Amino acid sequence: MKRSKIKTIKQEKKAGEEALVKGWVRTVRHQKNFSFIELNDGSTLSCLQIIADSSLPNYTAIVERLATGASCAVAGILVESLGTKQAIELHAKEIEIIGECDSQHYPLQKKRHSFEFLRTIAHLRPRTNTIGAVMRVRNVLAFATHVFFQERGFIYLHTPIITASDCEGAGELFNVSTLDKEDPPRNKRGEIDHSHDFFGKLAYLTVSGQLNGESYACALSDIYTFGPTFRAENSNTSRHLAEFWMIEPEMAFADLSDTMDLAQIYLKYLIGEVLIKCPEEMEFFDRVIRKGTIARLQEMIDKPFQKISYIEAVEQLAKSGRVFEFPCHFGCDLQSEHERYLCEEVYKGPIILYDFPKAIKAFYMRENEDGKTVAAMDVLFPGVGEIIGGSQREDRHAILVEKMDRMGLDKEPYWWYLELRKYGSVPHAGFGLGFERLIQFVTGMENIRDVIPFPRTPNHAPF
Repeated sequence: MKRSKIKTIKQEKKAGEEALVKGWVRTVRHQKNFSFIELNDGSTLSCLQIIADSSLPNYTAIVERLATGASCAVAGILVESLGTKQAIELHAKEIEIIGECDSQHYPLQKKRHSFEFLRTIAHLRPRTNTIGAVMRVRNVLAFATHVFFQERGFIYLHTPIITASDCEGAGELFNVSTLDKEDPPRNKRGEIDHSHDFFGKLAYLTVSGQLNGESYACALSDIYTFGPTFRAENSNTSRHLAEFWMIEPEMAFADLSDTMDLAQIYLKYLIGEVLIKCPEEMEFFDRVIRKGTIARLQEMIDKPFQKISYIEAVEQLAKSGRVFEFPCHFGCDLQSEHERYLCEEVYKGPIILYDFPKAIKAFYMRENEDGKTVAAMDVLFPGVGEIIGGSQREDRHAILVEKMDRMGLDKEPYWWYLELRKYGSVPHAGFGLGFERLIQFVTGMENIRDVIPFPRTPNHAPF
């Protein structure tokens, strides 16, 4: 008999049909003449209840070895359940233990475990209701991302993981080197000589695929990347990871307005897909993790995002009467407290901030006619703050060179990027979305470390 997933059984199978399931035991309850086994295979949040009758040939031997965490295969007949917690259950005809579990030392007992504890057993935590549900939502959001862009004619691009240039210019980079760390070659000045390194120069793990994406957008029109990015930022917060995933569309013949429109349509599409494809998981998050999650997401779909300029935002903050930890004025980089105040108290929903001071933004953003601001935008969500950052790119060669000189950037690593502005340059724009922050918002999870399979943070990479 072919194995059926528990999700398929609950959605498609009927009483009277035979079924074979394989999964992990969540709980076992023994009665006088039979046992209840709760089995889960990860395909869905809820378990399948199995009735093991004492008339089974190997009942005693099997039941004595069954414990929470053990894996087993069960073949039997589906019947309508007399209980209220499930519509259908499986009456076992045959049970085979695949992998036994030492119940005395198994760390996932039937009780609430803190997320901090679960991070110490990240190899086992996907067996919990919460992490399993998060990963199924993550899967739906990832697949929906590809569907969204593919249906709109975007080309999926794989950009390099190893790069020689820093997209953001912030210097928070992980070095990639094959030099002997105990005795690296040195030049006449005593500095490490990276000309002997694998790539013949300093190389890094990428912080963004944007710059490479721009070159392909300037040939294929619309592209998107979806891959891991790395920031060596020593931030121990609930919103930062050293390794995270980014989605970065780039559009040729497009301006800032096009980017803002795409960001809004994309986010609404993803949220809608999760509500349709993950009803059981979303009900769980609404009930257990954060009350009102579903209503909050539905409101995101129904209401247009408010668009306000950076100057308007600063004015709103100035007249708020609120004493912020970080004072706000024109030219300051808005902090999380500012973003959340605007989203949660002033506009009561997602907002798109645009036209930021050029002094606080990256070199590649297009300078506006006022000479003070750049055509940049951030999408801010209640609860998490910035979820998307984007801009129209500076497509004018002379202005880009002048900006790089003003910021003190070495132009050599960007020679090819500058050439894009010399050979058939076009207006183009795009944005980057931090995938884990989106999952945080959708699920209501408080810590970003709980929405990625194996979090990488300062002093923490054990798995």
